[in-house]
Parts: sequence; structure tokens; C-alpha cells
Amino acid sequence: MPVQFGSFDAICEKAALIICPLVGTDQGIEPQCYSRNVDIGGTLIFQPSTCFVHIVALIMTAIMILHIRSKYTAVGRKEIVMFFWMYAIIELLAMFLDSGIIPTSNVVYPWFAAVYTGLVAATYCCLLINGFVGFQFAEDGTPLSLWFLRISCLLIWGVSFFLAIATFKQFAGFKYSKPIALWIVYILWPLICTAIYIVSQLILVFRTLEDRWPIGDIIFGAAFWTIAQVLLFAFSVTICDAIKHYIDGLFFFTLCMLLSVMMVYKYWDSITREDLEFSVGSKATVWEVKDPLLNSAPMDPSEEDIRSTYNAGGGASLVGGVSGSQMYGGARRYPPSAGY
Repeated sequence: MPVQFGSFDAICEKAALIICPLVGTDQGIEPQCYSRNVDIGGTLIFQPSTCFVHIVALIMTAIMILHIRSKYTAVGRKEIVMFFWMYAIIELLAMFLDSGIIPTSNVVYPWFAAVYTGLVAATYCCLLINGFVGFQFAEDGTPLSLWFLRISCLLIWGVSFFLAIATFKQFAGFKYSKPIALWIVYILWPLICTAIYIVSQLILVFRTLEDRWPIGDIIFGAAFWTIAQVLLFAFSVTICDAIKHYIDGLFFFTLCMLLSVMMVYKYWDSITREDLEFSVGSKATVWEVKDPLLNSAPMDPSEEDIRSTYNAGGGASLVGGVSGSQMYGGARRYPPSAGY
């Protein structure tokens, strides 16, 4: 069955998406083939291999966030790190929803699925806006840039969350049998955001950078994202049947999406250079002394003691606590107990 605009029937028959049990009919849409479950301590865990990839994704995202936060003066650091935080939350929710830890029959499942749907849309919005940070329409890291990003993502999340829960619960004129609005948010919106992001970054590289190597990161990231969609929506059933239900297309989709997110980090890291003059934790600063007083001819020790502001009647100088005349002239005016 070909994919139809506004319909999840063909998609959910091939891919075990989180929203599939909540659209189409009152029982949802069941995929033709999905990964077998495992029994752990009396609890059935669905999609165990995919859950393992979710855990790996959380670990890798934490590493990327730490690396981004260490680049104190990099352009767009605060904006891009928000994208990775949102991706981490998505992976955490997906791990609970895909595995059946939150079962589809539970009353809270539609609400978590709606939150997940809103986060997916908001994360693509965050990626889209990050694509224009390099053009410096607003100074990166400023309240204007950060609050525009936060408010935009919050609005997209709110709209997507409402459309999802209204479709699942069938109120405000929305129906799970005709989830057109949800289809636009879940399927079409990510495609639009990804395409605009790729085009904007290619323009940025060609117009402002002399180095062309970042184009490879863009191409690899786009390739991983495309492969993820193709494996999930076109070959999921084929993969599942060939590997005897051990894994399905969702496993490779999650893995390729992780690789595409890692390429987003790799691309951002390749086009940003940290200003070591103002960075924290960089190499020790080499100071150049330009004081002309320090370049003058050396003075006589006695003259130095006379000029010293600490010379109170031939007392201690700045160096060693004892004046030059006391040290080299053999005079000892103070007993040892005086502390000099």
C-alpha cells in the first residue's frame, strides 16, 4: 500500500511507531512484523535491541553535551546544546514507550505519546533555527537569540502536543481515523526542517568558509537521516522477516538517527573555532613585558636600596627581606630573633 497524505495506515503497517497504537482505529494499527519481546524478571520488554540503542544514544549525547559546554567561546554554543538536550529527552521517552515499560493499554500512554510527538516537532524546530545562527541575524548567546529559540520551540511543542492529544482523544474536531494534522506534524514537518537546515548549511559553508571539509559532515548526516527513513518506512518488514523477528526497521532507524545527530555535532565542531585568548582552561598565557623601566640600565645595590619604598633607614628591601648593604656590606643591625 503506498503512503497517502494524512494517513498512517501504510506507515504503521510497516513501522512500529509510538503513535501507531493510537491512530487509525480504536485498537490502533498493528505492524505486519515487529521485533520479538523478552521476559526480564516477569516483565515483558518490547524492542530490546532498540532499547539498547536508546541507552547508547543517551550516553553519546551526554558526551557531546560535555564537549560542547567545554568550548566556552564557540559560536552558537548555547543554541546547539539545547538541540542535544531535547534529543536526549526524546531518547529517554522513546526507551520507555518502545519497550512497553509504559504499556499501550495504560491511561497515561496517550499523554506520554503526545509529549513525545511535541518534543520531536520542537527538536526539529530547534535544528532549523540553529541552521540560521551562523548567519548572525542575531548575536549568538544573547538573550534575544536564546529566548527566540526557546519561545519558538515551546510554541511548536505546545501546538504539536495539542494536535496529538486531541487526535488520540478525539476532541476539538480531531479524529484518530483522519489524523491529517498529526501526519503533517509527525511526518511532513521533520522533512521540511531537515531540508531547510541542509540547504542553509551548504550556503553558509560556500559563502563564509574557506574550508570545504564540513560539506562531508553535512552529506554524511543527510545520508544517515535518509537511510533511517528508508529502512523504517520501506524495508522494516523485509528486515524483520529476514532476521526472524529479532530486530526490525526501528532498530536501524534509531541507530541511523543517532549517527545523523552525531554528524550534526561533528559538523558544528568543524566550523567553530574557540578563541583561546578568552577561553577558560587553555594554555598558560605568555606575557610580553613592555615596561621601559625594566629595560633600563642596572643600578648600584646601594642606589636600589635608597630608591626602595620599603627602605626605612636601610631596612629590608623587596627581595630577600634584607637590604643590599646589609647583605653584601657585612653589616648586621638586627639580631636573628628579629625575623630578618
